Amino acid sequence: MKRILLCTDGSSFSQSSYQYAAWLAPRMTAAIEVLYVTDIRTQKTAGTGDWSGSIGIDASKELLNKLVDLEHEKAKLNHQKAKLILQNAEHFFITSGVSDVKFTHHTGFLVDSLHEFEAQVDLIILGKRGENAEFASGHLGANLERVIHSSHKPCLVTSHNFQPISKILLAYDGGKSCQKALQFLMESPAFKDMELHLLTVAKKQGDEAAMPHLQTAEIKARTTGFAPICQIIHGEAEKVIANYVEAQNINLLIMGAYAHSRIRHLVIGSTTAQMLRSSHIPVLLFR
Repeated sequence: MKRILLCTDGSSFSQSSYQYAAWLAPRMTAAIEVLYVTDIRTQKTAGTGDWSGSIGIDASKELLNKLVDLEHEKAKLNHQKAKLILQNAEHFFITSGVSDVKFTHHTGFLVDSLHEFEAQVDLIILGKRGENAEFASGHLGANLERVIHSSHKPCLVTSHNFQPISKILLAYDGGKSCQKALQFLMESPAFKDMELHLLTVAKKQGDEAAMPHLQTAEIKARTTGFAPICQIIHGEAEKVIANYVEAQNINLLIMGAYAHSRIRHLVIGSTTAQMLRSSHIPVLLFR
């Protein structure tokens, strides 16, 4: 059985992630693991160093004891917060009729913990923004780019609002990540019988170099039952893809996380980052 790792922080974007996980799991015949990671930094108080030289031994000892008590109290509150978030997730999946769900609380750093949890999963789902979404609506979540960069599995970055998926756009440039995305589509039962669009963005009109890649992708897609709608459009990739999504009422955008760049192993591609920021639909990313 396949597995989906759903990363949550209890934010409003997480609620959308729950809906996409509940929608995808039965179509993929997949179990779900809901993971909440308490950031260990949130329960650390100020350093518990030796201040006896500056404030005296007795005052230093008293301060140290208060800091230790505060740290314990923060740990209790964080544990209670994690419990409530996972209970909320459990309630959602029970009422949604999804039963094969595991709930995990972990303390540490999400990015550092990811390799441990992603080893046995086929797909990672997380919201594009987190707890501070209301204060930074134009930015991506603090962990998002690092998770995408660290993970070796496909990452579904969810939008704020859920909508069932019926039209898929694969932004195809012939690169390895796009080939992985196409293979994922061909092998996954979740997307069978959906309307598939293959879009290649050419740098200039009449760019014939892009055509063979698109034709190869079209042939592969047809072998597994898709009847892809193929387009080559010239222009700036971000604008072309965004316009196409809106014009065709696309529900899911699939693309490679990296551009063909020498620094692709350091940051996600600029087109990817821009699409994640501006998109109102989920984006499925492949390395």
